[in-house]
Amino acid sequence: MQRNPETSPDAARRHILRAGAAGLLAAAMPGARALSQPAWPAQPVNYVVPFPPGGLTDVAARTVAKALGDAHHWNVVIENKPGGNANIGAAFVARAPADGHTWLAITLSHAANATLFQGKAGYDLLGDLTALAGLASSSMMVVVNAKSPIKSMDALRKAATSGTLSAASSGNGTPPHLTLALYQKLTGARLMHVPYKGGAPSLTDLIGGHVDVIFSNYPESLAHVQSGALRALAVTTRQRSPELPDVPTVAEAGMPDLIVENFTGVMVPAGTPEAVVRQAGEAIAAEMRKPGMQQTMAKLGFIPQPRGPAEFGRYVRDEVQRWRRIIQEAGIQTA
Repeated sequence: MQRNPETSPDAARRHILRAGAAGLLAAAMPGARALSQPAWPAQPVNYVVPFPPGGLTDVAARTVAKALGDAHHWNVVIENKPGGNANIGAAFVARAPADGHTWLAITLSHAANATLFQGKAGYDLLGDLTALAGLASSSMMVVVNAKSPIKSMDALRKAATSGTLSAASSGNGTPPHLTLALYQKLTGARLMHVPYKGGAPSLTDLIGGHVDVIFSNYPESLAHVQSGALRALAVTTRQRSPELPDVPTVAEAGMPDLIVENFTGVMVPAGTPEAVVRQAGEAIAAEMRKPGMQQTMAKLGFIPQPRGPAEFGRYVRDEVQRWRRIIQEAGIQTA
């Protein structure tokens, strides 16, 4: 019988020797294996922001993109894809090639959308996307009209449980609405929810005396508090705001479970190579830890919270679970 040269014992020995030699080369030259793999990034990175230009998430993304360009010479290009309660841009990234060249800016809205739009969003946040890095968060701020008799969180609780107060928000399922729902769960109060199409019109009506309170995005209401048009009762972070040092935290006001972080971070399509996730995620977190970047983010109204891929992944999962319970218990719907 003629022996197949490729299956003979000699061929097997040659295969083992080649494999052993390759292993020795890799051990002796750590860069040898990397040379055989395509360099990343091999093209511009498309950083998708699922909100309009000029908003907080957009500004944060552009700040990070510039820092990465300056430090690593990466070409990170911002693309705004707003609409669908931030689901259109997220679905676009979830369907993109899993090569590390498409990023998604996510926020608390996406953690809530995992429940609010379950089966209808066009993507699965935890199944179709992978955490890359956490950037920062911004506080929510409980604000009333400056002429309101409500001057503390305790006074708000008493007014909310003894009468009918109206609470505006920037829309159903938005962070202000979610914070209101959590407040009602913790206090047993029932405020009349008045959803608006955005934070600006809701604040205009609060200043005009048409609604009683807003659990507002901090950066949206800060200028109105500083001007004296609104009174801040508390911020929902663990530390007081440097811009408003006299405003207590919710914990100081007796409501430690009302801590809410409107976070922002970066995710990529599931299946993106682990080496790319690690390289990009750790680079982003490293930029966020730099003092200059932390000062810049603080001026924008953010609390820097640099997190690498694994830590940010755990954080997002925890936020999805936390808000699922709140949304279900409160019966929140998007329409």
